[in-house]
Amino acid sequence: MSLQRFNVADLPAMPWKNDGGVTREIVCQPSGADMGSFDWRVSIAHIESDGPFSSFVGIDRVITLLSGGGVHLHGDGGQVDHCLDTPWEPFAFAGEAAIQARLLAGDCHDFNVMTRRAVCSASLQVLRSACDWPVASQGLLMAVQGSWKLEGPSTLTLLPQEGVWWSDADTAWRLRPQSPDAALLALKISH
Repeated sequence: MSLQRFNVADLPAMPWKNDGGVTREIVCQPSGADMGSFDWRVSIAHIESDGPFSSFVGIDRVITLLSGGGVHLHGDGGQVDHCLDTPWEPFAFAGEAAIQARLLAGDCHDFNVMTRRAVCSASLQVLRSACDWPVASQGLLMAVQGSWKLEGPSTLTLLPQEGVWWSDADTAWRLRPQSPDAALLALKISH
C-alpha cells in the first residue's frame, strides 16, 4: 500500500506551457507515469490569465474552485458554458473538449482531477460533516477549511491545504470535522 501525506505549500510549482499559470501536482498514478500515460492525476492549478485549457483526449476531468474569483469556462461548440465561481462545487467535463477560460475577478486556485476514461473514473465530494468513507483501493482526502480527524490505516489530523492519498490497498476512513465550518475534498477512484 502507498499512503502519502502532503501539504500543498510543499508541492513544487510547474509553469504551464502557455505561461497562463502554474500547477502543483499532488499525485500521478501509476508511479512514474507521465502526462501521456497516467491512469489518474490530481493537482492544484493557479490560473493567472485567460486562455485555452490543454486538450487531453480520452481523459475525464473534474475541476473545483478553491479560492479566488473563479473562471468562466466556455467552448466546444457551445456544449460547455459554465461559471466556476462558487468554491467547492465540482464541475466535470471531457478532457478533449476545446475549452476557453476567462478569469472573472483576478487569479484563482482550482483543484483538478483527471482520469483515463478507459481505465478508471473519479467520484469527488465535498464533505462538511462526519461520515464513514467507503472502502476504496485508490483515493485522496484534502482539508480545505477547518481541521479534520481521519481514522483509517492510521489516525491523522489534517489542517487546511493538507491531505493524504493512497493506492493499491482497500482503505476505509472514519472522517470527523474538528470545527463547525470544516470542509474536506473526498476523492474515490474506481476501476
